[in-house]
Amino acid sequence: MLRRHAIGFRSLLMLVDAVLAVVLMGALSYARFGDEWLSHWSPILAEPGAFALAYAAGWVVVLWLHGLYRPRARWTLRSEGTAIGRSVVVMALVTLSVLFVFRLPDVSRSFLLLLFPAQWLTTIASRLVLRWGFERLRARGYNLRYVLIVGAGPRAQAFAAQLADHRELGLQIRGFVDDKPAELPRGWKYLGPLDGIEAFLHEDVVDEVAICLPFTQMEKINAIAHLCEEEGKIVRLPVDMLDRAFAAGRVEDLDGTPVYSLVSGPDRVVALVVKRMLDVLIAGAGLIVLSPLLLGIAVAIRLRDGAPVLFRQVRVGLHGRRFEVLKYRTMVADAEARYGEVVGLSDPRAFKVTDDPRITSTGRFLRRTSLDELPQLWNVLKGEMSLVGPRPAPPREVAGYDMWHRRRLSMKPGITGLWQVSARRLDDFDGRAELDLSYIDRWSLWLDLKILARTVPAALEGR
Repeated sequence: MLRRHAIGFRSLLMLVDAVLAVVLMGALSYARFGDEWLSHWSPILAEPGAFALAYAAGWVVVLWLHGLYRPRARWTLRSEGTAIGRSVVVMALVTLSVLFVFRLPDVSRSFLLLLFPAQWLTTIASRLVLRWGFERLRARGYNLRYVLIVGAGPRAQAFAAQLADHRELGLQIRGFVDDKPAELPRGWKYLGPLDGIEAFLHEDVVDEVAICLPFTQMEKINAIAHLCEEEGKIVRLPVDMLDRAFAAGRVEDLDGTPVYSLVSGPDRVVALVVKRMLDVLIAGAGLIVLSPLLLGIAVAIRLRDGAPVLFRQVRVGLHGRRFEVLKYRTMVADAEARYGEVVGLSDPRAFKVTDDPRITSTGRFLRRTSLDELPQLWNVLKGEMSLVGPRPAPPREVAGYDMWHRRRLSMKPGITGLWQVSARRLDDFDGRAELDLSYIDRWSLWLDLKILARTVPAALEGR
């Protein structure tokens, strides 16, 4: 299975199964023994909590050994229920053996008779709910990743069908590009010839590119792979036989089809999940804790500069996704209409003017302290931005990017970033872009925490 997506899928299932196992033991203990359920276990088990955690870990291991964390193209309730049933039988035998070895005969038999059938019901129910929830979210366009298929022949269509079978991966076929148009099944689109791929990558949202051309077109494969790598796209090459050595990348599997993957940028899925969890926790806490300050700034802008309080502008995010960024208004109300007056004062790829005449007196203070960026905590909470990442740019700036600049779009944009805390006043756009790409290439949770730690004093000192 494609590693990037399979790890995230497995990690979520494991976490849910472990948490539910602990919750189930607590709920059944309360139902069986009443309010004093904890005191019931204390004479029998020296550490009831540790035993519950060990049981949860053992349950996850048993499910893993039965292949229940392996994404399957043909998922059915019957096959899942049967496999979970076998796991319950094994878990029951292991648990009883542990109780016998450690001589714990006082454990209630009625509790055990409730535990294992309830474990089966809880596990199958949780998976049904998770699949239903994912399908509903993805039907509404959430958490989708878009795949462009290069090639339109039988091989390309077969690979696209395999991706479509694995709905749990959240991969959606954007369309097919090929110099030889082919008849495609309903719902799939032919987008044009190969020489239009660069324009399509710039005009639409594409997260991954699957190159399904024959090896006789190796020159085109190399050129397209290089283009996509430069722009930070994940490149997949389904191959029936690896008849040549590759210098980079890795071989993965999709239902028996070897897939050679070139992954640019961060690909540590578990770490990225933790990054998102930190984003939600810190942004949510920030909006609550800073609410008096947020309200005070809003009132000050309203009284001194009038409405509107917030500035909204379309920005380009991850792989070309567009969203509306929020900031406190720091310019006069008709600033966008007066853009033509100042456009020549800065590099149009990263517009930045120190003495912009459109900035209000309140806005100068907000910009100097970076307080104007605080509303973007809402963008972070919505998942459009991260706390740390390359700054999002308006479409008019992105349109002027060179090809290598576009790799900045391969990671979710952030409120703060490496160049903001190390060279905020650097006027050279290429230099700032190089710092952003250095952040992407070196990314880790520890680097994010270091940047966040340096952001607060940098903002307070106005640098």
